[in-house]
Amino acid sequence: MKPLITLAATLCAATALVPATAQAQSAEPMSAQDLVTLARLGTVAAAPDGKTAAITVTTTDPASYKRTARLQIVSLAKAGQGGAPFWDGASEPAYGPDGTLYVLASVAPGQAAPDGAKTQVWALPAGGAAAAAAARQVTSFKADVAGFKLSPDGKRLLVWGDVARDCPTLGCDKDGNAALPGPGTGRLYRDGSGFVRHWDAWETPGNYSRAFMVDLDAKGVAGDRVVALDGPVGTLTGDTPTKTFGGGEELSWAADSKSVFFVARQADRHEPLSTNLDVWHSPLDGSAPHNLTEGNKATDTLPAASPDGKWLAYAAMARPGYEADRQVLTLRNLQTGEVRALTQAWDRSVASIAWSPDSRTLLVTANDVLDNPVFRVDLAGKVTRLALSPDAKREGHIGTVIPLKDGRLVFTRDSIAGPAELYVAAKGKRGVRLTDVGTTALAARAPVVTQRFSFAGANGDTVWGYVTKPAGLTGKLPSILYVHGGPQGSFNDAWSTRWNPRVVASQGYAVVAIDFHGSTGYGQAFTDSINQDWGGKPLEDLQKGFAAAARLDAQVDPANACAMGASYGGYMMNWIQGKWADGFKCLVNHNGVFDSRAMAYSTEELWFDEWEHGGKPYYEDPAAYEKWNPVNHVADWKTPMLVVLGEKDFRIPYSQGLGAYTALQRKGVPAELLVFPDENHWVLKPRNSLQWHNTVFDWLGRWLKK
Repeated sequence: MKPLITLAATLCAATALVPATAQAQSAEPMSAQDLVTLARLGTVAAAPDGKTAAITVTTTDPASYKRTARLQIVSLAKAGQGGAPFWDGASEPAYGPDGTLYVLASVAPGQAAPDGAKTQVWALPAGGAAAAAAARQVTSFKADVAGFKLSPDGKRLLVWGDVARDCPTLGCDKDGNAALPGPGTGRLYRDGSGFVRHWDAWETPGNYSRAFMVDLDAKGVAGDRVVALDGPVGTLTGDTPTKTFGGGEELSWAADSKSVFFVARQADRHEPLSTNLDVWHSPLDGSAPHNLTEGNKATDTLPAASPDGKWLAYAAMARPGYEADRQVLTLRNLQTGEVRALTQAWDRSVASIAWSPDSRTLLVTANDVLDNPVFRVDLAGKVTRLALSPDAKREGHIGTVIPLKDGRLVFTRDSIAGPAELYVAAKGKRGVRLTDVGTTALAARAPVVTQRFSFAGANGDTVWGYVTKPAGLTGKLPSILYVHGGPQGSFNDAWSTRWNPRVVASQGYAVVAIDFHGSTGYGQAFTDSINQDWGGKPLEDLQKGFAAAARLDAQVDPANACAMGASYGGYMMNWIQGKWADGFKCLVNHNGVFDSRAMAYSTEELWFDEWEHGGKPYYEDPAAYEKWNPVNHVADWKTPMLVVLGEKDFRIPYSQGLGAYTALQRKGVPAELLVFPDENHWVLKPRNSLQWHNTVFDWLGRWLKK
């Protein structure tokens, strides 16, 4: 591919109608406090008549930092119409076919939750806030309901939550934990138990995320019939939704409400090595579920049954053991059993699936060169990218796509400029913003601008990136190289509540992000190219990309710069220490791999680490791991580094961060260590997030703003 260096677009943050320079001079910059306390749009459900939607908005008290999710109804016809929030603590709204609104809650609207109150399904008659007094509790299980889905006819309910495998319903007197034999507090894991710990929690053998069906009537659960989707003990043992990030997108009602499609993976000694998620079909007549995708040993997920009952769409990977393989939109004829890969010729990975009401097309989202747009796919496999964003220069990040019967699309959209808001788009038109969750609040802060650019990276391939900086400032700006995690991911044009380029740029920096080889949104070959090459092409791309950003934007100052990253980005900070030691004045390493050998034996999802290093465990091919092992280059470390770790991080165990900090101390390199005992791979709690940002900003300022 020919070398390419172009300025693709200049993108301005959505702010009030005030000239950017004047606003930059008069408005305060966005702060970490702003990021932590900014309201957040949650789940969305559209009413059957297409006139309103139920949404949840989470607010954070600026003094106590207590977060509260609140339910409200908004109009789908005109922006700014709808009622005020009226149900604190309600979440996951969903409408029945008659307009009844169902939610998860622990108490009725206006009441305070007593200690120990269980999360259950509640129902609210059509009318929203006006009918709040008529809210009724639908379920009364012994265990918390983690999620639910209504059948198309509104007469049945799926619920799921953690429960023992031999429990016939959602909640038993025993919790199923077979790891606590007593009399002490020790956990005992026997040979063949599979996961010992996963993401941020120790496993409880015998206890799983399980789904159950109950019948409904006008009052609530009807009768005592409960059907477990996983069937009798011995049929299937596994989590549905899958852990740790699966949700309602992994379960789908059949159109006739008589059966359910769901995703599960067999839980056994091979589970830490397996990406073999399967789509199962569970009739609700008491017969056992059966595996529809048994022939594919890679991931099958996101089942979506068509409204006409003819089809089942789902996403399928091809390579077992690879969690970042391309997800191909696949179609199964429910009458004949014929299976077709609809998007085999389209080099993008499907992230979500929704059917049009007439069952003639599917609406999917996929990462595509810094954007996450919506695509329409017909039943012949033709893919059309839709232009839904009101900003004609960029699509941003679109999610929660809900097709309405009249052809409109309801969706959420966010970008670097601002957090998610709710939109509606008429057929063939761009979207109109309906909510003001964070837009006006951010308009009161000084704006930033974002420029996209591309350049010739490793192997001459076109690589994309962007620069985000404060608007209206002149002269050189101290600069930050942002390195994303994954590594199969992207710091694309999306809002983040954790690694947010706008809040960093607002401190007076030019933030440069590069989608190095291994990133998503550029085709599967580009994503695959990082395999067994963690420190090769990606480092070359980062070096060339940072230089390209400086050539394109004179305010980017690579001579006065720091770099920062988390997960794989944290690994890259450790790698930069030994391989690009003169590149930066400081580094920020959040939960990054320090020693590949220790990582191979202590991480929980073994499939990831082994795939990335050639498919073999460390003891079979140590050279594959040692080739890109940062610990082998500690002798060359000299750049000041802030190390951040979470003690509940089981993906990259906190000992990796301790190792990096110890190396810095022994070398006499200036360093700081920030430890969160109550955080996992991410920093999620409001006060911790504020401390994280303040610590990072102080560290960057120490080295860049002398």
